[in-house]
Amino acid sequence: MVFKCQEDSFLTEFSSKVVMCTEAQITTVTNGKKENVSGYEVILEDTILFPEGGGQPCDHGLLDDTSVLQVVRRGAEAVHFVKSVLPVGKVVKQTLDWERRLDHMQQHSGQHLITALADINYGYSTTSWWLGEEESYIELGTPSMKPEEMDELEKLVNEKIREATPVNVTVYQEGDDELKKVRTRGLPDDHKGPVRVVTIQGVESNMCCGTHVSNLSQLQAIKLLRVEKGKKNKTNLFFVAGGRVMKQLGVCLQREQRLTTLLKNSPADHFDLVDKLQKSLKLANKNLQTVLRDLAVYEAEKIRKMEPLPTYYSLHRKEAESDFMSILINEVADQSVLLFLTTGDDKGAGQMVLHGEPAIVGELGPKVCQLLNGKGAGKGPKFQAKVSCLANRAKAEELIKQYMTSRTNGC
Repeated sequence: MVFKCQEDSFLTEFSSKVVMCTEAQITTVTNGKKENVSGYEVILEDTILFPEGGGQPCDHGLLDDTSVLQVVRRGAEAVHFVKSVLPVGKVVKQTLDWERRLDHMQQHSGQHLITALADINYGYSTTSWWLGEEESYIELGTPSMKPEEMDELEKLVNEKIREATPVNVTVYQEGDDELKKVRTRGLPDDHKGPVRVVTIQGVESNMCCGTHVSNLSQLQAIKLLRVEKGKKNKTNLFFVAGGRVMKQLGVCLQREQRLTTLLKNSPADHFDLVDKLQKSLKLANKNLQTVLRDLAVYEAEKIRKMEPLPTYYSLHRKEAESDFMSILINEVADQSVLLFLTTGDDKGAGQMVLHGEPAIVGELGPKVCQLLNGKGAGKGPKFQAKVSCLANRAKAEELIKQYMTSRTNGC
């Protein structure tokens, strides 16, 4: 069946009769978590809401006042999932989410154009494609793509857009000899009925079930973003088309304006200034690590000179890292002194190390870690962990003090 959305991709409202409505469940992902949603599967006599297929996500919209959460194709039927029951025989008004449809049409027609010209000019076949929420990519049958090829391909696709090349859709019956002349990766196993062929005039003809623009000028522009290594000697070519080009340009301009305010120089000088700042920061960090190493050695020497030698010693350095604690432990080199060392935000996250006699560390380590809301492990004389509540450090010190006092008193 060729649905109304495939006959006229620009139709935004349509009325049709409900022919089936049954209870069902679907699994959706909300904030990264899967959840089951109960509702109804509705089949209409015809629909302007495109069911997912050909790499294109489904349309969203309304059936009367009921939101359509999902549309899928099963054989020759489009199945709409809604939360409210719709009586069989009722004529419902379909209202399309046009913004979503236009975006998907632009990306899908853009993919056809890029695919065709990549094949014609470089012999790079398309093995699959993915339409994402912000970016899309085409999987090309080549292990690499040169930067100059990507630049030239971008010029070629935008030339076709400026030429306002027509895009036509022709419907053929299955088995028609004309279908042997068009490019395709094959029809779905459950396909039934007529076959649609999308033709970019003078460029290519391709079997496709998706919705498309009627003229390449409606794509506005295409920007090829980058290439990444794909699977099995293939290359993923990322792109945006139409409204997404304008959206990305707006985001880039806002980012540039914020950087201009922050760096207090012109956009043309951003790279040089950031490069200079990075080099300065790298040097400053190197100098800081040198100072912290010297400080660790100094602290260790101070401990070794104490009379009498302390049973435990506590130290926190906000600006230090794990290397500081390791150097201090190695310099003290005495398990009879229980070292409680922490680094990081005084009241927030950081790192901890408890070092000393294995029996003491084994008993105190997990308790101190729990007080500091950490996650770590111990082995032999050392227990180390990443912690998120250094505000409880004083409580941890008190725990260690009471334990060591009771141990000294033989309790």
